[in-house]
Amino acid sequence: MTFLWPDMLWLMAAVPALVAVYVLLLRRKKRAALRYASLSVVKEAMAAGQRFRRHLPPLLFLLALATMLVAVARPAAIVRLPMQQQTIILAIDVSGSMRARDVEPNRLVAAQEAAKEFVADLPRGLRVGVVSFAGTAAVVQAPTRSREDIVAAIDRFQLQRGTAIGSGIILALATIFPDAGIDVSDSIYGRSGQRSSPLDAGRAPEKKAFTPVAPGSYPSAAIILLTDGQRTTGPDSLEAARMAADRGVRVFTVGFGTKAGETIGFEGWSMRVRLDEDTLKAIADLTRGQYFYAGTATDLKKVYDSLNSKFLLEKKDMEITALFAAAAAITLLGSALLSLLWFNRIL
Repeated sequence: MTFLWPDMLWLMAAVPALVAVYVLLLRRKKRAALRYASLSVVKEAMAAGQRFRRHLPPLLFLLALATMLVAVARPAAIVRLPMQQQTIILAIDVSGSMRARDVEPNRLVAAQEAAKEFVADLPRGLRVGVVSFAGTAAVVQAPTRSREDIVAAIDRFQLQRGTAIGSGIILALATIFPDAGIDVSDSIYGRSGQRSSPLDAGRAPEKKAFTPVAPGSYPSAAIILLTDGQRTTGPDSLEAARMAADRGVRVFTVGFGTKAGETIGFEGWSMRVRLDEDTLKAIADLTRGQYFYAGTATDLKKVYDSLNSKFLLEKKDMEITALFAAAAAITLLGSALLSLLWFNRIL
């Protein structure tokens, strides 16, 4: 536990001072009792049960006071809270290598089934969007709370050539921030690949002012990116990751399939594929996300189960002054009630 105002802890010196005052008052009362009361009354007053009752309300009062003084220093701690994410974007590789049958029935079907189970277990209030990427990227499903629409979108995947990991990240960002002015066509395709129109002459696209934030600081969205290969086309993956980091969006990367690199054949074709773990780890590190490896369909389901738990509860460093203030109030109330019950006075 830490304190936002640690200098205020010096106020705790008042507690031992009050204890000393209380002890002095007890001694004065004891001398007065011995001087003016009969021995039978003194013995009854000094019984063990009576001593306990007499000291408990003041003890609770001192405990409440100490708790309130700690609250003045504004304590903070790491606590587990429900995840604040409102939008999750699934960015899934649909390159040709996902047809490989080293994972039964094939990589694509295994990824689809695991993704659908993941979506089914998410809190119903979360919106989920789906982006597929191969040689380029496409929004298969805009963010929605309809689990049926999300499952239907995952089932619509169409395999294509190429692996543009950066395109998947950039389009996922544009889906999270539709009004942020992210120029998807420029970032993914480049201006040189677009045809100009006479109507566009002399008119530059409007770009909104953008101020980078701390990586991982955006609490309302996250991206889960799954791929089984390495980038073969499209924008640089790490540059795309920096765009996500500058907007505070965390990217959780999932590597699926072959680590070392193998030649995978299907339908008379063969291709050399290798999982680029270094890049996926770098993407996760840049954005304050996390990298997972899944070599089989079972592993992939376990990865999604782990991710699901991350989107239910998260550790967060937050101020807990209110908890200390509430504890102090309850303790003070208990002290007053016991004193009224036993001695017909508040203290």
